[in-house]
Amino acid sequence: MPAPDAAGALPIRHVLPELLATLDRHGSAVLTAPPGTGKTTVVPLALAETGLRVLVAEPRRLAVRAAARRMGVSYTIRGERHTGANPMVEVVTTGVLLQRLQRDQELTGVDAVVLDECHERHLDADTALAFLLDVRDTLRPDLRLLATSATADAGPWSALLGGPIVAATGTTHPVRTIWCPPDRPVAPPHGLRVDPALLSHVASVVRRALTEQDGDVLCFLPGVGEIARVAGLLSGVEVLQVHGQAPPHVQDAVLSPGAVRRVVLATSVAESSLTVPGVRAVVDCGLAREPRTDHARGLGSLTTVRVSKASAGQRAGRAGREAPGTVYRCWTEAEHERLADHARPEIALADLTGFALQAACWGVPDATDLALLDPPPPAAMAGATRTLRALGALTDSVRPAADEPRTPAAGPVRVTERGRRMVLAGVHPRLARVLLDLGPAAAEVVALLSEQLPRDVPDDLVEVLRAARRGGTGFAARWRQETTRLRRTATRRQAAPVVRTDDELAGMAVALAFPERVARRRGGGYLMASGTEAQLPEGSKLRTAEWLAIAIADRPTGSASARVRQAVVIDEATARLATGTTVEDEITWRVPPGERRGDVSARTVERLGAIELSATPLKDADVRPAILYGLRTEEVLTWTKQAKDLRDRLAFCHRALGAPWPPMDALIDLADQWLEPELSRARRRADLERIDVANALKRLVPWSERLDRTAPERIEVPSGSHIRVDYSGEQPVLAAKLQELFGRQETPQIAGVPVLVHLLSPAGRPLAVTADLASFWRDGYRLVRAEMRGRYPKHPWPEDPLTAPPTRRTKGRP
Repeated sequence: MPAPDAAGALPIRHVLPELLATLDRHGSAVLTAPPGTGKTTVVPLALAETGLRVLVAEPRRLAVRAAARRMGVSYTIRGERHTGANPMVEVVTTGVLLQRLQRDQELTGVDAVVLDECHERHLDADTALAFLLDVRDTLRPDLRLLATSATADAGPWSALLGGPIVAATGTTHPVRTIWCPPDRPVAPPHGLRVDPALLSHVASVVRRALTEQDGDVLCFLPGVGEIARVAGLLSGVEVLQVHGQAPPHVQDAVLSPGAVRRVVLATSVAESSLTVPGVRAVVDCGLAREPRTDHARGLGSLTTVRVSKASAGQRAGRAGREAPGTVYRCWTEAEHERLADHARPEIALADLTGFALQAACWGVPDATDLALLDPPPPAAMAGATRTLRALGALTDSVRPAADEPRTPAAGPVRVTERGRRMVLAGVHPRLARVLLDLGPAAAEVVALLSEQLPRDVPDDLVEVLRAARRGGTGFAARWRQETTRLRRTATRRQAAPVVRTDDELAGMAVALAFPERVARRRGGGYLMASGTEAQLPEGSKLRTAEWLAIAIADRPTGSASARVRQAVVIDEATARLATGTTVEDEITWRVPPGERRGDVSARTVERLGAIELSATPLKDADVRPAILYGLRTEEVLTWTKQAKDLRDRLAFCHRALGAPWPPMDALIDLADQWLEPELSRARRRADLERIDVANALKRLVPWSERLDRTAPERIEVPSGSHIRVDYSGEQPVLAAKLQELFGRQETPQIAGVPVLVHLLSPAGRPLAVTADLASFWRDGYRLVRAEMRGRYPKHPWPEDPLTAPPTRRTKGRP
């Protein structure tokens, strides 16, 4: 617990009377205070001194331990509980708080809840606050709620809680900004990849800060991998690596002043949740990690993004907590102005399956009645609901029984008893399903999947399991602790499949948790039951497997295939048992993989999701719908020149006269009129390709009309020749040699439409195009004659074409 004089020196002391009076009057409040002012540790103790039993919720386990240690109180995180000297205050993660609310909505034994660092907008924190507001409105009007924020933008929180804002201003020390972008351009972050050149630059800036500034240096990096890489580039100085997976002794060292100068390499966990003493300089790489969810493929991942202005401000402020400081920003001032003002809340980015189950167990399956700052995206909620249905956690809504817990307005679904057991397991619903189905034997695998695995582990999950059993690492210690907790939690409510070896147990567990990720070899990769292609990393020992249960996968930005991170080899029997199969008659127009041309496929197919297990031919099937689909989507019919010309003539008739001439732009819709009886006899593509299309099209000529009279195939010209008419354009075209039209003034018409006459040279090359022959003979012929008579002296070029005899021959020939 902080010494009384130390607590009294913290800036928060100036607003404690106002804060306590506000809570007494309104029951809720929002406290804004810069990091380091004491809001996390002084306020709960001040509330406890008034006789209130206080529960403090922190977004991260590391922050829970740090706050409890400074106050000397109890704390609880998943799988770990510590009893402190002060029984009036307990610090928990927001996830633990949600568990308690689901077990005991009234929060028996708690008088006040402090939601710390609410500005970070973690999904569990947003959910917990929504539940607490519901509890206060319906069950516990005496429950005091306090939300604390390290930013001043607290208006929305005040409106949500219905309580005033109490602002504490800390002792502000000036922080000088030094803009230090890399000398050469670096590649922008792509997925989890960060350009090594940027990390080398960050290491050089850390060395510069050590030279130019006093005290410790705090460096912000996006993830564990980047922290390890930069640590490897620094020598001759004590380096501490701080992240969510850091072992307790590292956390303790960070929170205590060092005997020598230190470099603390940290993720965003150090933005506001932790106070690192001794820091006088901050080096900020400008990157952070955010969750991303591909709802269509059921894949989640982390991606590297630029920090927001708010996050950059939080990071910079760490340099001025105890004295004037300096922040080195590894980007330009112009780039800073283009940053987003705030990071997006987790509810807008993350997989919402756990949130949807929490909401359903609370009695609001669609979450519409929850007091949230941002509503959940509809697509994400729809995907979460589908997953929960498949897990058996949700079912169609019915009127609740009299002895069921309260459920406000019934939505389209309701939670099942199985779903209620899932939410109390303290892990993702998919993993809770494994515990319910396989019992305590699956605790080791579930514990493995519930923690973020180290970056350097192999892609064979069974190898990772065996390494964790051997121990010797901080991850192994956390895994063993979580395994113990899950074994106590798991109860076997139904007969589980018999599994004997590590491989069988891990395979069944992963397949049950992620049935859509059961995958079968196809080509050089794998096809998952969801229909998504998946690729193993180069050199993977799993490459010879026919079947995989994929535990962890993501989809790199711009890639159509998923990338397998961890998987287990399984057999087809396990895949069938975990995922289930369907058998159905399939009559489709199918394009085989790698082909461009489709054909009729009539089969009885057994599938495991999108994976085809077997197929047998289906005889005497009605393939007409498939045939029509093929006609609509591919150029299957054999269109000879005769068929195309006939189609063009029919299309002209429709354009010029309308009904009863049919349109040609929807021929397949008229298939019953012109493709019978050929269509009834067709069973495959080859049958369609053999149809005499020209003969079939004649069936579309109205019985009351004559095509040759309405749109003749040929027109007789003055020379006596019968010239074919081209109907392929908007206007009929007659292309004839100029000499064959001597003496004709009137332009031919077809169905009342003037024919466009292309006048050709003796060699058949265009000389002129006209829809008015009389005008051409009068105005244009003279120029054509002057140019052509010397080129074609054997052909007649009379001065008066209207009196000259038309001919298709040369001079002097009869």
